[in-house]
Amino acid sequence: MSIFRKITALSVFIFLSSMLISCDQQPAEEYTPEYSTSVLIEGDKVIILGIHPLHNPKRLHEIFGPIADYLSKNIEGVKIKVEASRNYAAFDKKLYSRQFHFALPNPFQTVNSLKHGYKVFAKMSDDENFRGIFLVRKDSNIKEVSDLKGQAVSFPAPTALAATMMPQYYLQQHGLNVMQDIDIKYVGSQESSIMNVMVGNTKAGSTWLPPWRALSKERPELAKELKIIWQTSSLPNNSLVVRDDVDKNIVKQVKKLLLNLHKHSQGKKWLDKMELSKFEDATNDTYKPVLAFLKRFNKEVRPTN
Repeated sequence: MSIFRKITALSVFIFLSSMLISCDQQPAEEYTPEYSTSVLIEGDKVIILGIHPLHNPKRLHEIFGPIADYLSKNIEGVKIKVEASRNYAAFDKKLYSRQFHFALPNPFQTVNSLKHGYKVFAKMSDDENFRGIFLVRKDSNIKEVSDLKGQAVSFPAPTALAATMMPQYYLQQHGLNVMQDIDIKYVGSQESSIMNVMVGNTKAGSTWLPPWRALSKERPELAKELKIIWQTSSLPNNSLVVRDDVDKNIVKQVKKLLLNLHKHSQGKKWLDKMELSKFEDATNDTYKPVLAFLKRFNKEVRPTN
């Protein structure tokens, strides 16, 4: 290979690598799902299911698209479409302006959505998995929380409860002044938070268990190079909410179908992709522990609004 070709190949590699780990680049540049910009009025046959940024938009559609199709086929006269959002801020804006009929928000977004006419009707199970984790490289010299003082730490987004708020509270409880002692890097997604640690941009990165398990299965080299060093306590898992003007009969059918996914083989496969055993019944009261946590977080770490 000529020197010119070597240089060209190296330049392409560096460019692609930088695109992968950039804090501000969005995975949606490679995959552009549909994004609605207007509120759908009651009576429309198309029902929008908004999913908060558990993963990048492409992966969200791969996971939840088949479930939406399944719901559509089993509810007469209804077409349910998944809508992903480019980041947490975009999802929050659409949720709080009532652009979704149904939504799967994180618990922080859940309690906020109640102020905008949404109601909890179900949730993800496996609350023990709704906890934050910190990842470091296995060759890292980070051993104690105090070792992070003055270091860069990656977080997905300010409003990510399990992957950002709970880990930041953990650091605060273990002796750091989060807003002063570390260099906070909000990098936009769970995958980006992990990859920033992998390539050495940050000394540690936070996420939560399901994205870490899913990504490390897809890319085994991550599990070889990274390790979980600390994890937080848990809170109630992500909810399913519905807008208060959606037909109650549709809500009843959606709830029944989702709560029974784990009872058939195809449903189990869909749930496995989410690292989830089942959906379960829930109400607004299920998220009272989240309100208590947020009260402590706002007082001891930083304001959330």
